[in-house]
Amino acid sequence: MKAEPARQWRLLDLAELDTRLDQIAHRLRSSDEQRAVDAATQRRQALDTDLVLARTAVSDVQREIKRAEDEVQMVRDRMTRNQARLDSGQGTAKDLQAMQHELESLHRRQGTLEDLELEVMERAEEHQSTLDRLEARASELQSELDEATTARDRLVRDLESEREQATGRREGIASGVGEDLLGLYTKVREQVGGVGAAALRQRRCEGCHMELNNVDLGRIRSAADDEVLRCEECRRILVRTAESGL
Repeated sequence: MKAEPARQWRLLDLAELDTRLDQIAHRLRSSDEQRAVDAATQRRQALDTDLVLARTAVSDVQREIKRAEDEVQMVRDRMTRNQARLDSGQGTAKDLQAMQHELESLHRRQGTLEDLELEVMERAEEHQSTLDRLEARASELQSELDEATTARDRLVRDLESEREQATGRREGIASGVGEDLLGLYTKVREQVGGVGAAALRQRRCEGCHMELNNVDLGRIRSAADDEVLRCEECRRILVRTAESGL
């Protein structure tokens, strides 16, 4: 293929921009900022599971407290009614004696229920303490996630802006390369991955960083200025410059 040196030189600018665009794409896919967001999200999600369990435990124990309070209140109400009947002296002696025995039984029952109520309330305090601790930790993790997300979003905006500018410059450069040379460059880039053209600098291909042997250097010296050359090692387009060392 033939292409004026000026068009070939443009390939070096194009390759530089493509390299930067590849770097931007890689950074957008996998960055420290994104990994920080992912890690913070995982920690928050794991804690959310613990929070659900803790909130459920608090809700359950609150229902236990309500049941215990209701049972204690029922016993107290029954004791109040019986005591009122005893105080009024209503009923036969046998009935009054039975109510007195029931009062004693209810009093013991009240003590047992109040002990159970106290035990449930102590468990409620423990569950609430656990929930408070987890909610405080959740707030901390949310702050970490918010900060990580802000940093990630800022990086994405900066990279997207740079990519847009680089893409605009690339279009301008590519338009001056010519369809034939650009087609070859694109094909080579797809084949070797990454850089499709490299400079020959001080007898070394900047693509594979291999120093050319004398035979290859002789071939290059004898080639016309508009001859499009390829590196024998990496098959990239080899662009001659003033620093080629020929």
